[in-house]
Parts: sequence; C-alpha cells; structure tokens
Amino acid sequence: MGQALDGGRPLYAALNAVAGAEQPRFVPQQPLPPGRGYEALLHGQRVCPTRENLHDLFNGLSWLHFPRSKWRLNALHAAEIARLGAGPRRGPLRDAMTLFDENGALLLAPRGMWDALRARDWRGLFVTRRGQWRSARLLVFGHGLLEQLQHPRKPLTAHVLAAPHALDSIANIDRWLAAAIDARAWAAKPFAPLPVLGVPGWCAGNAHESFYDDPFVFRRAGRSDTPQQRTLQAAA
Repeated sequence: MGQALDGGRPLYAALNAVAGAEQPRFVPQQPLPPGRGYEALLHGQRVCPTRENLHDLFNGLSWLHFPRSKWRLNALHAAEIARLGAGPRRGPLRDAMTLFDENGALLLAPRGMWDALRARDWRGLFVTRRGQWRSARLLVFGHGLLEQLQHPRKPLTAHVLAAPHALDSIANIDRWLAAAIDARAWAAKPFAPLPVLGVPGWCAGNAHESFYDDPFVFRRAGRSDTPQQRTLQAAA
C-alpha cells in the first residue's frame, strides 16, 4: 500500500492494488447519480467512491481490515433506505451506524475495565486499573477518528463497543463484529464514550494522575453536557 502511494498512484488505484474479493472496487469520486447516495451506490454496484484525502485513505484501510463489518453496516443502511427512503433524516439505526463507522472503537478488556468505562469511573479505569491496560486493546474502527488522531486534542472521544477479550486477530474481530451488528440493539447506540487520550501510552501527559482531573473532558456519569461539550463530541 505504501509503495503504491509512493509510486504516485491515485488513492483509489493504490487501494485496488492491495484489495481482494472481499473489498469493494475503489473508484474516483464523481458526482453521484440522481437519487443514488453513497450507501446505495456501494450496495448496488459494490464500488466505493474515493477522494484524494486522509479521510478516504482511512476509510479504505478500514475496508481492507474489516470487510465483513463494513459490508454488514452497508447492508443495514441499504435496508433502512429501502424501508424509509433516503431523506435528510437517517433515523436512529443509521445514525448509530454512521457514528460508529466514523468514530467507533472496540475495547477488548477484562469485564471490570468495561464496567468502569460504562460508569465513567475514570480514575478506576485509568489509574486504579492502569496496569490492566497492558493486556487490553483499544482498536480504532472509525475512519473519522483515525483522521482526527493525526492532530489529537484532549477532548477527542471515541464511541466504544465491548468486544470479547480473547479475540486474537483482526480477522476474528471482524467476524465477531459483523455478527454483533444487530439492527434492534444498535438503534439504541450501545456505545460508551471514551476520551482516547486518557488511554495509558496514548499521550505523554496522562502519565500524571492530574491529567484525569479535568472535568471538562472526564465527566462523571449523570452529569449533563453543556452545549459547547456537545459540539465537541459531535466534532470528535
């Protein structure tokens, strides 16, 4: 992939050079046909419009690593479009899937760490259980989040889904996630917010416990977000 890009190929061609039968065919971004949005085009023709930017590079890399999960998301998008139409309001399921596709991550960790995350017990998760992070994995899925991490900022927040701790490869994680994407459950957004720079080793500043004393970022469970905080969450 890197060699293809270094050789001057356009992004869509570099992705096609390493893609297999499980991936869509990457094509240059063109104006979409009338009434044919991105998800409908992907579902109907198995092609992925691609621009020459980091956002679409990371989307392509996500397709290379998680093809089953990406196709599952697309199939549910297509089903919802067929059921509800392709209007400006996507509905709760499509909103949740778009959120995860852009900003999602998987936490493979012992149950106690997940419980602390769900409770927003930040000191329990990042200080008391700090040593457990050596055997845990936070795997970024969302291509928008990967793009944001090129210029990280403290409030940057992932929307995290719990995954079995024992999964031992990207291929097995992809199989598990594709099976776990359930229309009814996902419409309720079964994700937990996680400020990713709090993860041990993800930034130098979090080596000091005082890093987690920032109430603007590490909010307690049940605390209402301010409009400014909601704006940051949406941008993340």
